[in-house]
Amino acid sequence: MDFDLVIVGGGLAGAALAVALRRSSLRIAVVEANPPVRSESWDQRVYAYSPASARFLDELGAWRHIDPARLQPVSEMRVFGDDGGAICFSAYESGLSELAWIGESSRVHLELWESLRRQHNVTLFCPARPQALEIRPTGVALRVDDGRTLSASLIVGADGRDSWVRAQAAIEARVSAYGERAVVANFECSQPHRGVAYQWFRNDGILAWLPLPGNRMSMVWSAPDEMADDLMGMDEAAFVARVEGAGGRVLGALGLLTPRAAFSLRLMRVDAVVKERVALIGDAAHAIHPLSGHGINLGFQDAKVLAEVLGGLQSWQDAGELAVLRRYARARAEEPFLLQYLTHGLNRLFGVRNPVAGALRNAGMNLTGRLPVLHNALIRYAVNGRF
Repeated sequence: MDFDLVIVGGGLAGAALAVALRRSSLRIAVVEANPPVRSESWDQRVYAYSPASARFLDELGAWRHIDPARLQPVSEMRVFGDDGGAICFSAYESGLSELAWIGESSRVHLELWESLRRQHNVTLFCPARPQALEIRPTGVALRVDDGRTLSASLIVGADGRDSWVRAQAAIEARVSAYGERAVVANFECSQPHRGVAYQWFRNDGILAWLPLPGNRMSMVWSAPDEMADDLMGMDEAAFVARVEGAGGRVLGALGLLTPRAAFSLRLMRVDAVVKERVALIGDAAHAIHPLSGHGINLGFQDAKVLAEVLGGLQSWQDAGELAVLRRYARARAEEPFLLQYLTHGLNRLFGVRNPVAGALRNAGMNLTGRLPVLHNALIRYAVNGRF
């Protein structure tokens, strides 16, 4: 049970890291409690994959195998303030084929998982749960629930926002609860969306409608806890009517396609994403408000950069040395920090119920749409993950 690298968490970020190292000489163990399950029904958990993430997944050989009938390109993004503010991002006007791709989490996860099963340098431990971790000067020892002990130079925590690895490594995480939950559901629409995504900053939260293939859309309503309770407690007819009205019926009559679900929202910052023998990626390293739609894209970029660092090591170099891991930390310091503060600031700005603040924020949205330099910078970031 000797490896170079143990990845705890075989979700999107953890699986992407392992697949990105498929051509390396590293011996990799992936520890995951629950393998992805194939289903023909629509997944509640839908992500906006940036073109940069799509390119990364294509490099891994996963993107091309996803059924095109389950992916929807976004041609336009229309964002509305709470008092007349509006801004529009158009792929066509920016010279792009699409701003993003909307797709189910499970579809991408399954393709990555299939690659892992065939990968010569990966050993899957699934279902398996970590039980104890010992971090030594020369390596780590991880005991899993079947009693086996895995030894490695480096352990990577890709195990989500409540990361077990992060806790065992004594990396401090500062969590700020938003007092909000994201209520999600998918709908059939009576009118075509034409690849347009919508977002409304409302008095009762932030509502997003993301286009899905066919006349379907995925809703994410980031609402205060009390409002979220109301949305989850309504009968189906009342819930559908509430969602229709909140979006001004821009897609006509709606029909519920999947059951509702709700997830608590919080901001999380960690003291460090690396320490000797330990690295964190994805939600284990950062948690942001979903209004930007970039949470999963941050995780993929974490995986890409860490794979580049580890895959570029010479045979005599130690993957778990802090000097090596700091290269990954430096490369990933800026983007999560900027996005955390941007999304946190926007959430707080639109949460202020003040006429002056309302006028300023809505005027700012309108002004941004008229400033080509700023407008194009925002699009470049959405597409490439950098300004």
